[in-house]
Amino acid sequence: MCGLAAIFAYQPEAAPVQGDELTRIRDAMRLRGPDGAASWVSPGGRVGLAHRRLAIIDLSPAGAQPMASADGRLALVFNGEIYNYRALRAELESLGAVFRSHTDTEVILEGWRHWGKAVLPRLRGMFALALWDHEARGMLLARDSFGIKPLYVSDQGGCLRAASQVKALLAGGAIETAPDPAGHAGFFLWGHVPEPHTLYRSIRPLPAGSWLWQDEAGRRDEGRFFDLGQELAAAGERNFDIDMLHAALAGSVKAHLEADVPVGLFLSGGLDSTTLAALVREASEGPVNSITLGFAEFEGKPQDEVPLAERVAAHYRLDHTTSRVTAADFAQARGQLLADMDQPSVDGVNTWFVARAAARSGLKVALSGLGGDELFGGYDSFSQIPRLVGALGPLRPLRGLGKVLRMGLSPWIGCFASPKTAGLLEWGTSFGDAYLLRRALFMPWELPGVMDPDMARDGWKALAAPARLEAAAGGISSPRLRVSALETGFYMRNQLLRDSDWAGMAHSLEIRVPLVDVDLLRAVLPLARGARPPGKQDMAACARPALPPELLNRPKTGFFVPVAQWLGASSLRGWARQVHGAFQA
Repeated sequence: MCGLAAIFAYQPEAAPVQGDELTRIRDAMRLRGPDGAASWVSPGGRVGLAHRRLAIIDLSPAGAQPMASADGRLALVFNGEIYNYRALRAELESLGAVFRSHTDTEVILEGWRHWGKAVLPRLRGMFALALWDHEARGMLLARDSFGIKPLYVSDQGGCLRAASQVKALLAGGAIETAPDPAGHAGFFLWGHVPEPHTLYRSIRPLPAGSWLWQDEAGRRDEGRFFDLGQELAAAGERNFDIDMLHAALAGSVKAHLEADVPVGLFLSGGLDSTTLAALVREASEGPVNSITLGFAEFEGKPQDEVPLAERVAAHYRLDHTTSRVTAADFAQARGQLLADMDQPSVDGVNTWFVARAAARSGLKVALSGLGGDELFGGYDSFSQIPRLVGALGPLRPLRGLGKVLRMGLSPWIGCFASPKTAGLLEWGTSFGDAYLLRRALFMPWELPGVMDPDMARDGWKALAAPARLEAAAGGISSPRLRVSALETGFYMRNQLLRDSDWAGMAHSLEIRVPLVDVDLLRAVLPLARGARPPGKQDMAACARPALPPELLNRPKTGFFVPVAQWLGASSLRGWARQVHGAFQA
């Protein structure tokens, strides 16, 4: 896990790469890589690559980046981990490749040499990369299938820039900072800035599962090597098989333990992380470190997950640490937490604190149970949305009447019920609309009241949220997989994965997500289309030895963070206003 920067002045009239700009971008990401820093600028100054290193695989100087091929043809900066790099290395060696290190980075270099862009779908892991090919006189940018690792791109004046953080690109000093109305409106709509936007018109995320090629001749190609919607739509069907499910889960966990440093575990009282605890213990012979985050306000109350997590840690013989956070801790850390956010988010506070605890315990890598709800239908949205659409879908021709009804109800209904209630007939008749109704922080008609009205209107139009949501769920026949497409492609990618990245990297901690894995997805999808789709209880049944009965029989409660109490804010909406304000300062 690291931070990368790339600058490519591909047009002849573009100014050559400035070394001080490259250094500013690189060192704005110091916490992403405290173990080393280096830069490379090509002869003639048309290309610059820079890297901050967090050493996880091959800790020797041979693993430093930017990494060049032995013949000087290729140069690469890479952020992430490739868990199947040993198998790929063996395959490449059979094709004649000679390696000088034991890194996954060099495997990508040689993979590009032998397979070109076809190397990308072969990479099992999380990654963002920038590769310069001197022979082809072009640069490749690519991002992993689920978008676990970020990569932001700006193209101005014939110069392409890319980095692991928005704030890093801004630190370079050459990026236009005009606001993107869709980014600001999207934040208030969702509680995060949705792709393909940022707060700035000039900066865009590279889409998950995609690549971009730019050469000196001005030719630009873009493409996808993974498409979530297509995977879900094309999934076959298979009867439930617990042994197959266990094998898939165990295989993903084993792959995600690949490292030359100890790998720990975030442990809550939920089924996702506790199932991972069992699978990690099954795969590990040595000590396993686990960390649980607790809140002083919840101690002794039903929301407190600490006692159950400690019970699980004892059950699986984990070396366990509990870290409790108080309102005073939050007050002291609040400014730093907001500064560490790369883009505004109403979430991530818990991840920031548990990552801090893990780093203080000496860990550089930790596994998270993120992704289990999206894969195994754990959210109430998997039942609520199909039920709502089933009831209101036949009334979709009356959506216009629903808008009139909402306009009449919305000024006062908030005194008695959720403001969303007013929009049920308008926003409850299709999967995309119902998902927005379920997940939105502020509804579209509320945006002019929480931000500049003109920016709100322009932003809502540019977001095209209804069309994007319908497109994401379209072509998928299974109601469960429709919801999975929405939760995975929007909430998980834009909120949960992004928060894990910035909150972990704020403490130089790599967070890995074994339940967000292409091989695992492809194993589970046929089961999900079968007569009995696997749920969270089936996932938990893969724990060997079995999880404690009090955990298996516990209803899902969600994970609560007392931010509102700490801030004196009335709700998450109040916290959203404060977070957005911090990005305007």
